[in-house]
Amino acid sequence: MKIVFDFGGVLFRWHPPSFLARVWPHRAADETAGAAIAKDFFQAYTGDWGAFDQGLADAPTTADRIAQRTGWPREEIVAVMDAVPSELALIDGTAALIRELKAQGHTLHFLSNMPEPYADHLEQHHPLHEWFVSGVFSGRVKQSKPAREIFDLALEHFDAEASEVLFLDDYPPNIEAATALGWNAWLFTTPETARVELVRRGLLPG
Repeated sequence: MKIVFDFGGVLFRWHPPSFLARVWPHRAADETAGAAIAKDFFQAYTGDWGAFDQGLADAPTTADRIAQRTGWPREEIVAVMDAVPSELALIDGTAALIRELKAQGHTLHFLSNMPEPYADHLEQHHPLHEWFVSGVFSGRVKQSKPAREIFDLALEHFDAEASEVLFLDDYPPNIEAATALGWNAWLFTTPETARVELVRRGLLPG
């Protein structure tokens, strides 16, 4: 079984409501307000941000588009985009899980919706090549989850059949898409519950 990790919300912190409340306190006084603003800013990872995720628009173009669409000042949008790398802090529990899986001899890959600038940042600051045999960033392949194309491309990249992988992702539409394509997929919530599930599947000792 090859184990495939999503990144945002799984290996690296990604929680837009609290992120926006932290970096945009004048617009998002709390997480409730942050959640509402996130719907307009990230558009459920479609639209302007979806194109950024897919590498079809660069950061300046994305900032322009969000500003034009929302009326928010462009410099404020750029400030949010520049703060994303600090939001993508390592989730220590998941990193420990990865080390444990590797110690058990499992093959690990990643499949992440990630714009190229943030993918570059993660590669520069974390030992991804030590943790994973290979991986796919949406921004580099011009496709993104939950589209079938990126799942098919990932299987080719991982040299695997759908039935041979277990995919951990925190976004339900991605899990639903993977499952429909025959992948073994599990909705990630915390490293602790993930470990319980991996033990249940016989991939880690109890």
